[in-house]
Amino acid sequence: MRTFFLRLAAAMAALVLFAGSAHADALDDAQAAGLVGETPTGFVAAVEGSPSPDIASLVKTINAKRQAAYAQIAADTGTSVETVAAVTAERLYRESPPGEYLLVDGQWVRK
Repeated sequence: MRTFFLRLAAAMAALVLFAGSAHADALDDAQAAGLVGETPTGFVAAVEGSPSPDIASLVKTINAKRQAAYAQIAADTGTSVETVAAVTAERLYRESPPGEYLLVDGQWVRK
């Protein structure tokens, strides 16, 4: 069990590496502006019900990249995509800076 969590932690650290992309910069900007928030499923969502086309596209792109990363980590660690996403969501909630939006019990809450 310890090995599983060490491998999962290492894989999650690798996930952070993809955050250096231009999309990650755009995500950081959108989160800081309160347009995009983290969800407990490990994916992002638009905070407003009718996001601009740019925000909708950003959310779709980031979530596709996360889905691919979660699938790879799940395959590497022998766990489910849902488990990887949930563990990552917990970390993202914990480490998100003040002012960012988190989806809690179906409601957007500013941290």
